[in-house]
Amino acid sequence: MLTWYMNSCSYPCLELIPLKEKPMSTVLETIQNRYSVRGFKDTPVDRKLILSITEAARLAPSACNAQPGRFIAVTEKSLLKEIVLDGLGGVVPNKWAISAPVIIVGCAQLNLLTHRVAETVKGIHYHQIDLGIAMEHMVLRATELGLGTCWIGWFKAKNIKKILQIPPDWKIIALLALGYPQEVNTARTPRLDREKILFFNKIK
Repeated sequence: MLTWYMNSCSYPCLELIPLKEKPMSTVLETIQNRYSVRGFKDTPVDRKLILSITEAARLAPSACNAQPGRFIAVTEKSLLKEIVLDGLGGVVPNKWAISAPVIIVGCAQLNLLTHRVAETVKGIHYHQIDLGIAMEHMVLRATELGLGTCWIGWFKAKNIKKILQIPPDWKIIALLALGYPQEVNTARTPRLDREKILFFNKIK
């Protein structure tokens, strides 16, 4: 039996594209298989896979359904190099990102009511939550497709906006390195025990 994924080049028309034969994984298994990849093979990522990954982001929920997410998939080597050399660096250089065949720049196009008025009143940055949800959808879809990812949260937004000609009202929230892992890593960094993070009804 073939496993399929959806490609929404022109929503609502969804094209089914066959993937290699393998059993369907559960959401929890996909989460367990995810890890941060900081070394990628020099193998291009098919555009159809990038479309499928961004479809996962498009379907993500957002505050007031404002859908602020705007994503730039950078695949040109000259631009990737420019982003790594001029858009990263500093205290956390992230030079390993030069090996990524794709860097997805996650931006929020801010809505006046939801992202300016409501955020000022409530003190909650809804657009950052929205982008976090959408980009983690991307991460999990990429994992499901056999690709590796790594979040990049330390960058020079002004430089990247200039390199990619990003509109002034778009705010860069995070970057996502994407590609085929150089090596498969079965080790996982430890997580807190459930008893330390989950409380029922009251904190005792």
